[in-house]
Amino acid sequence: MSNFPDRKSLDMTPPPHLEDITVATETLGFDMASIPTTGALLRTLARAKPAANVLELGTGTGMATCWLLDGLDADGHLVTVDIDPVVQQVAKINLGYDPRINFVEQDGSEFLQNTQTLRFDLIFADALPGKFSELDEALSLLADNGVYVCDDLLPQENWPVYIETMRARPELEVEFWEWSSGILLARKTAA
Repeated sequence: MSNFPDRKSLDMTPPPHLEDITVATETLGFDMASIPTTGALLRTLARAKPAANVLELGTGTGMATCWLLDGLDADGHLVTVDIDPVVQQVAKINLGYDPRINFVEQDGSEFLQNTQTLRFDLIFADALPGKFSELDEALSLLADNGVYVCDDLLPQENWPVYIETMRARPELEVEFWEWSSGILLARKTAA
């Protein structure tokens, strides 16, 4: 387990619309939103690849979506999936004007099982599908040298098994940091 640099090493400048999304998230009582350090890391990863094709599994109210979108260049594209139209509506209201984003209102499991022709440079798994279920389907959508990220992995009953399962995959280079909310980052090695 390696230590991730402190938050001072990341650009923590809030992206546009984050404050509005935060207020709406609190009003809804939605307590599963990504935290700013995770968002800043996601923005940095999105910035690292020109014309990135990004998949977010679990839009929620759009907290992480906002950071990902802020990291994309003009030719980037973000597909974000959530089954809950109420929480996803917050993201649509605040970010739906941007032509680089495509909102999918669908169960993440169904999306992963029916979307096997697309490839993504960055996948953020922030829902059970793509993280603890349909993991093979999610990883099959990762382009060569693409990066898979998931958060909320600070010590819980299931996290050691999940992390060891990920580390055992021969096509992935995996790092886990007990930083932010617990971050796993994996790069798919070229075939």
